[in-house]
Amino acid sequence: MTSRFTELTVDCGDPERLAAFWCAVLDFKVIDRREGKVEIGSWVPTVEDIRARQMPPTLQFIQVPEGKTAKNRLHLDVSPIDGSTEDEVSRLLGLGATRADTDHGADRTWVVMADIEGNEFCVVRTLAPQRD
Repeated sequence: MTSRFTELTVDCGDPERLAAFWCAVLDFKVIDRREGKVEIGSWVPTVEDIRARQMPPTLQFIQVPEGKTAKNRLHLDVSPIDGSTEDEVSRLLGLGATRADTDHGADRTWVVMADIEGNEFCVVRTLAPQRD
């Protein structure tokens, strides 16, 4: 017997707005929408695909009445695929993200940011092909 990691759920105040932000960040599409919930992903999950192999998880944004009150215990890391980490940070700032105040030291290789509802995430190493 085994389980699959199928989705990551984020509690939020405005699922539509937060889903739109993360769709722009990740180039995902809305794959399900119900009252108080929006699910986004890079593919449309089917039971057959999920049973056959581990597939990329989707993100679900669920509306809750309370706001964020503390640092996330779980956060997303994103890796740019066609530009530098600095270029991606600039793009994300343009989408409404902010830099998060952290004390990780000057030699860190990632940038801590917050999405439009204050959820922390990191921009880590670039996966873009290196130019000679």
